[in-house]
Amino acid sequence: MKPLLRTGLCWLLLMPLLAQARDVPPMPAVNSESGLYEVEVEPGVSYEDVIDSLKVVSAGENFVNPANLPIGEHLRERGQIPEGPLEVRGFCNLGLGAEIMLDHPEFVSFAPCRIGIYQRKGKLYLGLARPTYDLRSIQNPTPRARKAAQQLETILLRIMDKARQGDI
Repeated sequence: MKPLLRTGLCWLLLMPLLAQARDVPPMPAVNSESGLYEVEVEPGVSYEDVIDSLKVVSAGENFVNPANLPIGEHLRERGQIPEGPLEVRGFCNLGLGAEIMLDHPEFVSFAPCRIGIYQRKGKLYLGLARPTYDLRSIQNPTPRARKAAQQLETILLRIMDKARQGDI
């Protein structure tokens, strides 16, 4: 095969991949003094894209979605109209959660882990109630619990990163 033809074929194969690659800014740093981690959804990513991504990526990370709280729908039923989506989605990884709750059963009060989806000033956001911050409410958490909470948070941040990009 001639070099020019080979180069052309390589570009044809790479173009779809390059078209998908976007210049996405990195996730913001975690503020260790805040229980909320918030990230804006990337322009062009719809609410439906975010939901699809959350479903697919969380399942791939061995998380289940046992609860959804459609708060915005309940407000609309009462005649109060939020700007856009307003909901909480619960996510659970029982293996990691058990690592905390076996030592600190009271941590069940913070379960499942929660990701909020909401709109503010025309922009869509994801917000995480940080498990490592929740663990501060437990007196003398064990090293096992600290490690599991950090693992939960790391994975949830990875799920949010994919969701803000509409990536599955």
